[in-house]
Amino acid sequence: MKIRDFINGLPLGASVITRKTIKSDLLAFLTGIQPVTTNFPLVRIGGEADGGYLVPDDLQGVDACFSPGVATIADFESQMARRGIRCFLADNSVESLPVANPLFHFEKKHLGPTNDGIYMTLGEWVRRHAPSAREMVLQMDIEGAEYPVLLECEESLLKRFRIVVIEFHALEDLWQQRGFELIRATFLKLKRHFELVHIHPNNRARLISRENIGIPPLAEFTFLRKDRVEKKSPTQSFPHPLDRPNMPAKPDLHLPACWYKTVST
Repeated sequence: MKIRDFINGLPLGASVITRKTIKSDLLAFLTGIQPVTTNFPLVRIGGEADGGYLVPDDLQGVDACFSPGVATIADFESQMARRGIRCFLADNSVESLPVANPLFHFEKKHLGPTNDGIYMTLGEWVRRHAPSAREMVLQMDIEGAEYPVLLECEESLLKRFRIVVIEFHALEDLWQQRGFELIRATFLKLKRHFELVHIHPNNRARLISRENIGIPPLAEFTFLRKDRVEKKSPTQSFPHPLDRPNMPAKPDLHLPACWYKTVST
């Protein structure tokens, strides 16, 4: 399920009239999700390009990693497995995993807001494989389906994840009122329980700038559960020294300052 399907309830390409987001509302949203630096330094898990993510160095005691969206590599999951963490992967568009590992478990289903022959909810997936796990990692790259998946997820389950890493898609839809409401609702749900600790734009897509606000259409966001945070301060600069371009042949896309510094209208 793509974000525009979910927003519009229409097939992709169908015309729909939407209102433009008020600039002050968009700036208020960006101010409310500004990243912080915590007592846990960030480390890179995964490869030096796409599939590598910055996460807090707080993986001791993690029971399981749930990683929907399977690509041609599994560097992130392989490094988690080296730490003794069980990894559960799912994707209905592939037949098998790119690598074998005794700590990997693959399910040929998409993550979604319902349970049927193709989709399963995050809650159902966790219930079947890690019903008693209290400390987990969620790493999700599911092409826009992250919004309905997260909005459907029970908050009691969400709080069992210590670290959440998500590539958010179609962020340019923040400029459309319906897209803005969906994206804001998703982030507000996450922010109730997590601190945002890192943002890295994906350089597969060009920055979209309107009214002096730059929005990367694709970006990786890392969250750390609030009870793990002993101290925090606003993150003052981007990119992080460990950031790498998703596509090495292209220059990395730097995060616009409006995502981590308060700007006036």
